Amino acid sequence: MYNQVDDQSIIRAMATTSTTREHLLEVGLRQLRATGYTATGVKEVLDLAQVPKGSFYHYFPSKESFVGELFERYAREEGERAQRLLGDTFVPPLKRLRTYFEELISVYGQPGESAGCLIGAMSLEIADHIPRLQAQLQSMYTGWQDGIADVLRQAIRQGDLPKSTKPGPLAEFILNSYEGALVRMKAEQNSSPLKNFLHFIFDVLLKK
Repeated sequence: MYNQVDDQSIIRAMATTSTTREHLLEVGLRQLRATGYTATGVKEVLDLAQVPKGSFYHYFPSKESFVGELFERYAREEGERAQRLLGDTFVPPLKRLRTYFEELISVYGQPGESAGCLIGAMSLEIADHIPRLQAQLQSMYTGWQDGIADVLRQAIRQGDLPKSTKPGPLAEFILNSYEGALVRMKAEQNSSPLKNFLHFIFDVLLKK
């Protein structure tokens, strides 16, 4: 009986630890997207999460470490989105790619406080002076670009793009164009740059 009670206590403690840690990450990611790296202080996150300061440093040794885990969480969630949309081989490759960017735009391309891509925003704010986070950003861009390039390769094999198409550089151009359109949308609080992105990439550049 003693062991059973003790085991139940351990399970409850583990569940509480997991819940608190996940809650901090959820709140931190929302705050990072809304206010950026510099303005996202540990105190602000703790106040919003209603978690004591000691709990934060129990899970994360520093703000940089915390943000690094936020990047991992963001990359994991976006990887799941990419797999769901880009990995659906029952849909033609270029249609998959357009649907994927249309969904990204519906989520991140609406003018407002939390609009825009976290990777792009963090690249502008911190990539030059925090090497560890810069390396994470670079890795996320590389994985993202590779996923787009793979869909383009499938389109080439199916005859939807010329055999002379270079999927790597083209994927880089598409990704850079999307990120640039998001920045312009943020600056102007207008979605027309993203509409132009979709039109010129899919109705002109990738048109069969």
